[in-house]
Amino acid sequence: MTRVWDVPVHDSTRVRDVRVAAEAAAEHTGLSRDRGAVAVLVATELATNLLKHGDGGRILLETVPTDLAPPGTGHGPALQIAAIDHGPGIADLTAASRDGFSTTSSLGAGLGTCRRIADHFEVHTVPGRGTVALARVHATRRDRPGHRSPGTSAPVRAGGVNVPLAAAEHSGDAWACVRSEDLVTLLLADGLGHGPSAARASGAAVAELRRLAHMPPTELLGALHPALHDTRGAAVAVARLDLVNLRLDFAGIGNVGARLRSGDTWTPLLSHPGIVGAHRPARLPQSSLPWTHDSLLVLHSDGLPSRWVPPPLAHLTTWDPAVTAAVIMRDSSSAARPARDDTTVAVLAPTPQDHRS
Repeated sequence: MTRVWDVPVHDSTRVRDVRVAAEAAAEHTGLSRDRGAVAVLVATELATNLLKHGDGGRILLETVPTDLAPPGTGHGPALQIAAIDHGPGIADLTAASRDGFSTTSSLGAGLGTCRRIADHFEVHTVPGRGTVALARVHATRRDRPGHRSPGTSAPVRAGGVNVPLAAAEHSGDAWACVRSEDLVTLLLADGLGHGPSAARASGAAVAELRRLAHMPPTELLGALHPALHDTRGAAVAVARLDLVNLRLDFAGIGNVGARLRSGDTWTPLLSHPGIVGAHRPARLPQSSLPWTHDSLLVLHSDGLPSRWVPPPLAHLTTWDPAVTAAVIMRDSSSAARPARDDTTVAVLAPTPQDHRS
């Protein structure tokens, strides 16, 4: 089941809550004592930074895969730490990322410390709209030039954020991205309802993906139906990218949203009504579209408004996909629209040339 630590940070008492959550998340991810200490420090610095410069926000901690390199060359899971706020943004990000910079009376070590000790660290900020800071800590530190933005031999990257309803322990949503030879499959499952029973359904879908990642989307959804029969069932979207022929195949059942960007155009990818594990459609169409150097795929559960507005196009594919997902989630939420379900956004994007090994 998907375990997410969602900690709101609106006063100094919550910094300790973030530290405790980071300790638990590091243990869940399987980090060593030393690497766990790094994760706790990064999470604490980002929480403190939210209070100092973001007018508060939230910290999300989750175990995630780290890359889509060929089988046998990956680096295993990592602990992802995301700090998200709707604050004033950072006017001079370069200055704010230097150790010793501060607009308050603090030492200003936050962002500079995180960038130095995390295995991956990235910040996206827009004045007046807020900031997303994202870090990943691996079980083993990559002590080589460029370790803070690790290279990959994979031509695409995947990332996402998962926000459980009401900061629950488990999310009923789950996403995963698996490579099988020259095929990369991104799956997002939304278990019916929320809580542990919904999480079991979405977790079963992810487990089947890891076993059957070679299958086309329609066949995979067909295999998922009996696998989820003894669960609540789930809405599931599956997108498979052929890295050789540069074609994206998509199929979905239930209320999971999907959009593909090519150039300046966003194309919705339609799912078929039904529930995987309960109500299987008699006929399931599959879409096939070209994948280009500037394509970007977004899958999301129905916790996100269906009419969400895409982020600005400039440099969109250069962002870490998890940052893109966090920006979409943040900018689509508001206090006037309280969440009524778990919310997950997963993104598949090309790997920029300067990020490849």
